[in-house]
Amino acid sequence: MKQYLSYAFGTFGHDAFYNTLSIYFMMFITSQLFTNSSDAGMVSIVTTIIVCIRVGEIMFDPMIGAAVDNTKTRWGKFRPWIMIGSVVASIGLVFLFSDFFGLSYSNPLIYLILLGVTFVVIDVFYSFSDIAIWSMLPALSIDNKVRTRYGTAARIGSTLGAQVVIIIITPAIMLFSHLFSKVPFGQQTHAGWLGYVVIVALLCSGGALITCLTIKEKDSLIRSNVKHTKFTDVFKVIGKNKVLLWIALSYFLFAFSYVVTNSLLMYYFRYRLGNAAAYTWVGVITCVLGVVSVALFPALDAWIHRKAIYVGGIAFMLIGYIIFLFAGSSLPLVLLAVAFYFFPYPLIFLATLMVITDSVEYGQLVSGVRNESVTLSVRPLIDKLAGAASNGIVGIVAVAAGMTGNANPSDITAHGVFQFNMFMFYIPIALLIIAALIFFAKVNLSEAQHAEIVKTLNARLEKEQQVSSLKDGVQTPVSHRDLGTSPTSNSQI
Repeated sequence: MKQYLSYAFGTFGHDAFYNTLSIYFMMFITSQLFTNSSDAGMVSIVTTIIVCIRVGEIMFDPMIGAAVDNTKTRWGKFRPWIMIGSVVASIGLVFLFSDFFGLSYSNPLIYLILLGVTFVVIDVFYSFSDIAIWSMLPALSIDNKVRTRYGTAARIGSTLGAQVVIIIITPAIMLFSHLFSKVPFGQQTHAGWLGYVVIVALLCSGGALITCLTIKEKDSLIRSNVKHTKFTDVFKVIGKNKVLLWIALSYFLFAFSYVVTNSLLMYYFRYRLGNAAAYTWVGVITCVLGVVSVALFPALDAWIHRKAIYVGGIAFMLIGYIIFLFAGSSLPLVLLAVAFYFFPYPLIFLATLMVITDSVEYGQLVSGVRNESVTLSVRPLIDKLAGAASNGIVGIVAVAAGMTGNANPSDITAHGVFQFNMFMFYIPIALLIIAALIFFAKVNLSEAQHAEIVKTLNARLEKEQQVSSLKDGVQTPVSHRDLGTSPTSNSQI
């Protein structure tokens, strides 16, 4: 339990950081720094910078995974990157949610340069931390049930971290605005946003420290089958793993749809409902449902398995979208839509995570070499790609729909509402349907197949170990404790 809780603390701060950066940074830019219609150009430039940096940096994520895989220290290969990445990224986040000492207005060019450099630093170091903390999962156990427990604990932590941000962001910003800027409680200021971001930075770094002091990777025969991965071979490793490629395509469509809708949700409450304070209820609902959803995953995984969880979860989300479209300005209906929309998200995430984790052994069987962090780097790569695209879309939609500064719901034109609905509802619905079809038809690595793959790898590696021992003049007996039955042939797998 200590191990599971420590892992959960790390992912708690980790996702609090991620949600703050990916969902609320553009809200900060459009509601605090550049609030006038004359500032639309700066909003567009900031949006372009962020999208270009994230898309460009994403291509390096598998190489970051290779760097983690190739790391050898007395603390293992994961913990140093988790700690260093979290601390540096947290410091960068505080600077990002500032105006760089007034440069945003006194010298916009220098501000844009500093923003770009800061964003690059955050993206790189957060990537090291993100890839390390999640790619540690296959190193904690080979057993599928134990992995599921670790994955569930990690997802409970990340769900709470992500949703607590939604709960506290509005009241926290108002509180800090009142304390630091001496404005009436209920108003938001730049100082209020900065106070909130400092709290998130401390949560991220503190959670990483707890994880690093407690969690240790486990050694095994299968995990010993690791070779130094050249950076030039990274994409070959990913390309040979067909299971990984199909799940990556499906998950990208899902993640993109989710992040776009989630990023525009705060705009929905502020500029469609005219009730920004009610957004806190989204955090309360999703926090409670998130814990329930994740807690159900092990039982659902044993009962209906991951493919049904993934496809059925998307069907549940589509019901939420339909309720959204009929909700209008009714807050109870909007909150009901949020509940239907969010409840399956942690389940879909975990189903994806566990399939990608199991694909480590699949890739090892195909290529003969184990690549933990390179394989697991694909999931955060997709999340960041979705986040980058979302940041670009949110900035464009906010300006096009007139949802900037202190605009009121009555100021939004019918055309603006249509553009907003197109990106928040219609496009995500279509992409979710495609994602479900791809997963159903192409992702076929089941839990039973993974167990057979593990048996085959154990048999192969023990045989290689025995041959190596005989060549050295020492015969090492072969242990079949992990086999249970005779190993399955490669052709059968």
